[in-house]
Amino acid sequence: MRPPKGRTWGRRGRTPVVRVTASNAPRLSVAALVAVKPGQRPRLLYRTHRGRRGARTGRRKGFTEAAYAVLLDAAHQQLGGPIVLVWDNLNTHVSAAMAALVTARPWLTVFQLPPYAHELNPVEPVWAHLKRSLANLTKHSIAELTVLVKTRLKRMQYRPGLLVGFLASTGLEFGSFL
Repeated sequence: MRPPKGRTWGRRGRTPVVRVTASNAPRLSVAALVAVKPGQRPRLLYRTHRGRRGARTGRRKGFTEAAYAVLLDAAHQQLGGPIVLVWDNLNTHVSAAMAALVTARPWLTVFQLPPYAHELNPVEPVWAHLKRSLANLTKHSIAELTVLVKTRLKRMQYRPGLLVGFLASTGLEFGSFL
């Protein structure tokens, strides 16, 4: 996760500078779902994944199909019912391996968002809110960043009004769900 830029105050004539070295740095990836169930408050479910950039590890940098399957299985356990998933067109979401994992789960129905329709995805405002809250903060290790990201996401989990706002920002009609 590249550090987000923000604005701050500084002494006149002395611009505050935060130096970031990210060459071959470890990476923190986050996957999340905004879950809506009739008669209940919306929920934010997430998982983090730490990895390294580059081909040296021989693995994908971010979440794999198996990691998404673990997130979906955990969501199914927590929500206690069938899931209708609306997904963007990330290459991992539309891969053949993911299609096989989806068909193996009869409780899961998947719909793909149209390309370039990020404004319809209620998780995009979650990322924007998270990145704004991380602006101008420096962490010296990936472990510190992981703790901070998890803390900020946990705060969002306990603010159902914020999650309703994220859902409303899509302009989609949720009717009896909210």
